[in-house]
Amino acid sequence: MSGKMTVKVDGQELILERIFKAPKELVFQAFSSAEHLRQWWGPRGWELTVCHIDFRPGGIWHYCMTCKDESQGECYGQESWGKAIYDLIEQPDQIVYTDYFSDADGNVMENLPGSRIETLFRDHEGGTKLISRAYFDSEEALKNVLEMGMEQGITQTWDRLEEHLERA
Repeated sequence: MSGKMTVKVDGQELILERIFKAPKELVFQAFSSAEHLRQWWGPRGWELTVCHIDFRPGGIWHYCMTCKDESQGECYGQESWGKAIYDLIEQPDQIVYTDYFSDADGNVMENLPGSRIETLFRDHEGGTKLISRAYFDSEEALKNVLEMGMEQGITQTWDRLEEHLERA
């Protein structure tokens, strides 16, 4: 692995950082196109089975992760839908969006916490430092997603991103 992910919780903010041995333009593309996202988004054993992306400010990314790994027991076959609304895109330096849990029709799940996410791409010693800052409505909302396994899921997702970047 190029770098270990660092995780910091500061009140209602979750800060994730990791170094990737790939140019920031490629790392940015991996976050901005369906062709790339389908290859790496989601924890191990999960596939991005739906990926509709309108990558522009005001555009929407609606997706579904499906567990395809039978060894994950009761998770096997489970779907997890998400919806992101892009607020700001500064290629290849920054993507800002609001992220929600949703249903298959794109309706936001009001009972699950959403967050505003700033994803920053910084040149770093011939590679890219990826910084994700997720802002939640409350410390309790952040605590809830962490208890749902978010940290483990993101770690595996970024591991898969690194593997994808090595192949790209």
